[in-house]
Amino acid sequence: MKRSIIAVVSGIAFIVVASTLVDILLHAVHIYRPWGEPLSQAEAVLATSYRVVISILGAALTAWLAPRAPLRHALYLGVVGTLLGLVALAATWGNGLAPAWYPIALVLLAFPQCWAGGHLFLRTHSAGPTR
Repeated sequence: MKRSIIAVVSGIAFIVVASTLVDILLHAVHIYRPWGEPLSQAEAVLATSYRVVISILGAALTAWLAPRAPLRHALYLGVVGTLLGLVALAATWGNGLAPAWYPIALVLLAFPQCWAGGHLFLRTHSAGPTR
């Protein structure tokens, strides 16, 4: 059980840290507007794009760290991501910091991108789905 929790928490940590670092970089090189200003449609599309890639990699990391059933662990991460996304959606709804579709997209994409990350792990490791 402990290793399962570590696998999922590691995936969450990877996603949060990597996404934040990319955000900071894009602000530093002035691709994004200054902190606190609303994201444009184009900036929200860019943010969604790299968050999908980072989340797929985070789910693959979770699957790699899983003691068994790697896809199941990646899907656990997807459930946690969906729940955290719903909390963020509720907390930011109507604040005008991003287009309205952006937090909704993050909620809707959380589970499928974790499924994709789990399958990416399975495809790149010979252990197969019953590892």
